[in-house]
Amino acid sequence: MKNLFDIHCHIVPAVDDGAKTMDMALQMLQMEYEDGVRSIILTPHYRREMFETPQEKIERQFALLKEKSEEKFGKKLRLYLGCEFHANMTMVDTLLGKERPTMGGSDYVLTEFSGATDFSFARERIYDLVSHGYIPIVAHVERYPQIRKDMGNLEALRDIGAYLQVNAGSILGEDGFAVKRFCKKLMKNNLLDFVGTDSHRTNKRIPNLGACAEYMEKKMGHDYTERILVRNPQRIIENIG
Repeated sequence: MKNLFDIHCHIVPAVDDGAKTMDMALQMLQMEYEDGVRSIILTPHYRREMFETPQEKIERQFALLKEKSEEKFGKKLRLYLGCEFHANMTMVDTLLGKERPTMGGSDYVLTEFSGATDFSFARERIYDLVSHGYIPIVAHVERYPQIRKDMGNLEALRDIGAYLQVNAGSILGEDGFAVKRFCKKLMKNNLLDFVGTDSHRTNKRIPNLGACAEYMEKKMGHDYTERILVRNPQRIIENIG
Protein backbone atom coordinates (compact mmCIF):
# COMPACT_ATOMS: atom_id res chain seq x y z
CA MET A 1 0.00 0.00 0.00
CA LYS A 2 1.30 3.46 -0.94
CA ASN A 3 0.86 6.98 0.43
CA LEU A 4 0.89 5.79 4.04
CA PHE A 5 1.11 8.19 6.98
CA ASP A 6 3.27 7.72 10.06
CA ILE A 7 1.81 9.99 12.74
CA HIS A 8 4.08 9.02 15.65
CA CYS A 9 7.87 8.69 15.44
CA HIS A 10 11.11 10.00 16.90
CA ILE A 11 13.16 10.86 13.82
CA VAL A 12 14.11 14.48 14.52
CA PRO A 13 17.78 13.98 15.40
CA ALA A 14 19.41 14.71 18.77
CA VAL A 15 16.34 16.07 20.57
CA ASP A 16 15.08 13.06 22.58
CA ASP A 17 15.75 9.31 22.83
CA GLY A 18 15.12 8.82 19.10
CA ALA A 19 17.52 9.31 16.18
CA LYS A 20 20.94 10.29 17.49
CA THR A 21 22.37 11.86 14.34
CA MET A 22 21.22 13.44 11.10
CA ASP A 23 22.57 10.42 9.20
CA MET A 24 20.45 8.06 11.31
CA ALA A 25 17.40 10.27 10.81
CA LEU A 26 17.88 10.20 7.04
CA GLN A 27 18.29 6.42 7.11
CA MET A 28 15.01 6.18 9.02
CA LEU A 29 13.30 8.38 6.44
CA GLN A 30 14.65 6.05 3.75
CA MET A 31 13.16 3.06 5.59
CA GLU A 32 9.83 4.86 5.83
CA TYR A 33 9.90 5.73 2.14
CA GLU A 34 10.66 2.14 1.13
CA ASP A 35 7.66 1.04 3.24
CA GLY A 36 5.33 3.23 1.18
CA VAL A 37 5.15 6.09 3.69
CA ARG A 38 4.79 9.48 2.04
CA SER A 39 3.68 11.70 4.94
CA ILE A 40 5.24 11.76 8.40
CA ILE A 41 4.33 13.71 11.52
CA LEU A 42 7.50 13.79 13.61
CA THR A 43 6.68 13.79 17.33
CA PRO A 44 9.60 14.49 19.69
CA HIS A 45 8.92 13.77 23.34
CA TYR A 46 7.94 16.47 25.78
CA ARG A 47 7.90 15.25 29.36
CA ARG A 48 8.75 17.45 32.30
CA GLU A 49 11.99 16.55 34.09
CA MET A 50 12.80 13.96 31.43
CA PHE A 51 12.46 15.38 27.92
CA GLU A 52 12.59 19.17 27.98
CA THR A 53 14.64 20.02 24.90
CA PRO A 54 14.03 23.68 24.07
CA GLN A 55 11.40 24.00 21.37
CA GLU A 56 13.72 26.32 19.44
CA LYS A 57 16.28 23.53 19.11
CA ILE A 58 13.62 21.04 18.01
CA GLU A 59 12.38 23.42 15.33
CA ARG A 60 15.93 24.08 14.17
CA GLN A 61 16.70 20.36 13.89
CA PHE A 62 13.39 19.72 12.15
CA ALA A 63 14.11 22.46 9.61
CA LEU A 64 17.54 20.96 8.87
CA LEU A 65 16.05 17.48 8.49
CA LYS A 66 13.31 18.78 6.20
CA GLU A 67 15.89 20.52 4.03
CA LYS A 68 17.99 17.36 3.69
CA SER A 69 14.88 15.27 3.11
CA GLU A 70 13.89 17.50 0.18
CA GLU A 71 17.39 17.12 -1.26
CA LYS A 72 16.99 13.34 -1.06
CA PHE A 73 13.31 12.77 -1.86
CA GLY A 74 12.18 16.02 -3.43
CA LYS A 75 8.51 16.70 -2.70
CA LYS A 76 7.68 12.98 -2.55
CA LEU A 77 8.04 12.80 1.23
CA ARG A 78 6.11 15.33 3.32
CA LEU A 79 7.29 16.09 6.85
CA TYR A 80 5.27 17.81 9.58
CA LEU A 81 6.26 18.68 13.14
CA GLY A 82 4.27 17.55 16.14
CA CYS A 83 4.95 16.50 19.72
CA GLU A 84 4.36 13.48 21.91
CA PHE A 85 3.08 15.32 24.96
CA HIS A 86 3.26 13.45 28.26
CA ALA A 87 0.06 14.36 30.07
CA ASN A 88 0.25 16.62 33.10
CA MET A 89 -2.04 18.96 35.00
CA THR A 90 -0.88 22.08 33.15
CA MET A 91 -0.63 20.73 29.60
CA VAL A 92 -3.51 22.88 28.34
CA ASP A 93 -1.72 26.03 29.54
CA THR A 94 1.46 24.86 27.79
CA LEU A 95 -0.43 24.30 24.55
CA LEU A 96 -2.38 27.56 24.76
CA GLY A 97 0.91 29.38 25.33
CA LYS A 98 2.34 27.79 22.16
CA GLU A 99 5.24 26.43 24.23
CA ARG A 100 4.86 23.03 22.55
CA PRO A 101 3.24 22.23 19.19
CA THR A 102 0.13 20.34 18.27
CA MET A 103 0.19 17.84 15.39
CA GLY A 104 1.22 19.70 12.25
CA GLY A 105 -0.38 22.92 13.45
CA SER A 106 -3.81 21.28 13.78
CA ASP A 107 -6.03 20.94 16.87
CA TYR A 108 -4.84 17.34 17.36
CA VAL A 109 -2.54 16.58 20.32
CA LEU A 110 -0.66 13.28 20.63
CA THR A 111 -1.11 12.58 24.34
CA GLU A 112 1.02 10.08 26.23
CA PHE A 113 0.46 8.66 29.71
CA SER A 114 2.59 6.69 32.14
CA GLY A 115 2.27 2.92 32.12
CA ALA A 116 0.65 2.93 35.56
CA THR A 117 -1.88 5.65 34.71
CA ASP A 118 -5.35 4.90 35.97
CA PHE A 119 -8.44 5.52 33.91
CA SER A 120 -9.77 8.42 35.98
CA PHE A 121 -6.60 10.50 35.46
CA ALA A 122 -6.60 9.79 31.73
CA ARG A 123 -10.28 10.71 31.48
CA GLU A 124 -9.71 14.02 33.30
CA ARG A 125 -6.80 15.01 31.07
CA ILE A 126 -8.70 14.07 27.92
CA TYR A 127 -11.75 16.03 29.06
CA ASP A 128 -9.59 19.07 29.84
CA LEU A 129 -8.06 19.00 26.35
CA VAL A 130 -11.40 18.57 24.58
CA SER A 131 -13.06 21.31 26.63
CA HIS A 132 -10.37 23.72 25.44
CA GLY A 133 -10.87 22.85 21.77
CA TYR A 134 -8.12 20.27 21.33
CA ILE A 135 -8.52 16.80 19.81
CA PRO A 136 -6.51 14.27 21.83
CA ILE A 137 -4.95 11.20 20.26
CA VAL A 138 -4.06 8.71 23.00
CA ALA A 139 -0.55 7.53 22.12
CA HIS A 140 0.06 3.75 22.11
CA VAL A 141 -3.05 2.98 24.14
CA GLU A 142 -1.98 -0.67 24.34
CA ARG A 143 0.70 0.30 26.90
CA TYR A 144 -1.72 1.29 29.66
CA PRO A 145 -2.97 -1.84 31.47
CA GLN A 146 -5.39 0.07 33.71
CA ILE A 147 -7.06 1.64 30.67
CA ARG A 148 -7.07 -1.23 28.20
CA LYS A 149 -8.32 -3.86 30.66
CA ASP A 150 -11.89 -2.72 29.97
CA MET A 151 -13.16 -1.91 26.48
CA GLY A 152 -15.71 0.32 28.18
CA ASN A 153 -12.85 2.62 29.21
CA LEU A 154 -11.75 2.97 25.61
CA GLU A 155 -15.28 3.64 24.43
CA ALA A 156 -15.65 6.28 27.17
CA LEU A 157 -12.50 8.12 26.06
CA ARG A 158 -13.71 8.13 22.48
CA ASP A 159 -17.14 9.35 23.59
CA ILE A 160 -15.45 12.34 25.25
CA GLY A 161 -13.69 13.11 21.97
CA ALA A 162 -10.38 11.28 22.02
CA TYR A 163 -8.93 9.09 19.29
CA LEU A 164 -6.87 5.95 19.89
CA GLN A 165 -3.46 5.13 18.41
CA VAL A 166 -1.47 1.90 18.64
CA ASN A 167 2.06 1.13 17.52
CA ALA A 168 2.69 -0.86 14.36
CA GLY A 169 5.01 -3.21 16.25
CA SER A 170 2.26 -4.01 18.76
CA ILE A 171 -0.08 -5.04 15.94
CA LEU A 172 2.70 -7.26 14.57
CA GLY A 173 3.25 -8.97 17.93
CA GLU A 174 6.56 -7.37 18.90
CA ASP A 175 5.26 -6.67 22.40
CA GLY A 176 3.87 -10.14 23.03
CA PHE A 177 0.76 -12.13 22.31
CA ALA A 178 -1.50 -10.40 24.86
CA VAL A 179 -0.82 -6.97 23.36
CA LYS A 180 -1.24 -8.32 19.82
CA ARG A 181 -4.59 -9.86 20.82
CA PHE A 182 -5.67 -6.53 22.35
CA CYS A 183 -4.81 -4.68 19.13
CA LYS A 184 -6.78 -7.21 17.10
CA LYS A 185 -9.76 -6.78 19.45
CA LEU A 186 -9.49 -3.01 19.09
CA MET A 187 -9.65 -3.35 15.31
CA LYS A 188 -12.50 -5.87 15.37
CA ASN A 189 -14.51 -3.56 17.64
CA ASN A 190 -13.82 -0.56 15.37
CA LEU A 191 -12.11 1.35 18.19
CA LEU A 192 -8.78 1.96 16.46
CA ASP A 193 -8.24 5.33 14.81
CA PHE A 194 -4.52 5.64 14.06
CA VAL A 195 -1.32 3.61 13.83
CA GLY A 196 2.20 5.00 14.21
CA THR A 197 5.59 3.37 14.18
CA ASP A 198 6.86 5.09 17.34
CA SER A 199 10.22 4.38 15.70
CA HIS A 200 13.37 5.49 17.52
CA ARG A 201 16.39 4.01 15.73
CA THR A 202 17.60 2.08 12.69
CA ASN A 203 18.55 -1.01 14.70
CA LYS A 204 15.78 -1.24 17.29
CA ARG A 205 12.26 0.13 17.39
CA ILE A 206 12.62 0.64 13.66
CA PRO A 207 10.13 2.06 11.15
CA ASN A 208 7.85 -0.87 10.24
CA LEU A 209 4.64 0.50 8.76
CA GLY A 210 4.97 -1.53 5.54
CA ALA A 211 4.81 -4.87 7.32
CA CYS A 212 1.99 -3.58 9.52
CA ALA A 213 -0.02 -2.47 6.47
CA GLU A 214 0.38 -5.92 4.90
CA TYR A 215 -0.79 -7.61 8.10
CA MET A 216 -3.77 -5.28 8.50
CA GLU A 217 -4.84 -5.79 4.89
CA LYS A 218 -4.73 -9.54 5.39
CA LYS A 219 -6.74 -9.42 8.61
CA MET A 220 -9.07 -6.45 8.08
CA GLY A 221 -9.16 -5.78 4.34
CA HIS A 222 -7.91 -3.03 2.06
CA ASP A 223 -10.57 -0.41 2.77
CA TYR A 224 -10.16 -0.64 6.55
CA THR A 225 -6.37 -0.44 6.29
CA GLU A 226 -6.53 2.55 3.97
CA ARG A 227 -8.90 4.31 6.38
CA ILE A 228 -6.56 3.84 9.36
CA LEU A 229 -3.23 4.45 7.59
CA VAL A 230 -4.21 7.05 4.97
CA ARG A 231 -7.63 8.66 5.28
CA ASN A 232 -7.75 9.20 9.05
CA PRO A 233 -4.25 10.74 9.21
CA GLN A 234 -5.12 13.03 6.31
CA ARG A 235 -7.81 14.48 8.56
CA ILE A 236 -5.08 15.62 10.97
CA ILE A 237 -3.27 17.50 8.21
CA GLU A 238 -6.56 19.04 7.06
CA ASN A 239 -7.54 19.70 10.70
CA ILE A 240 -10.88 17.93 10.40
CA GLY A 241 -12.17 16.63 13.73
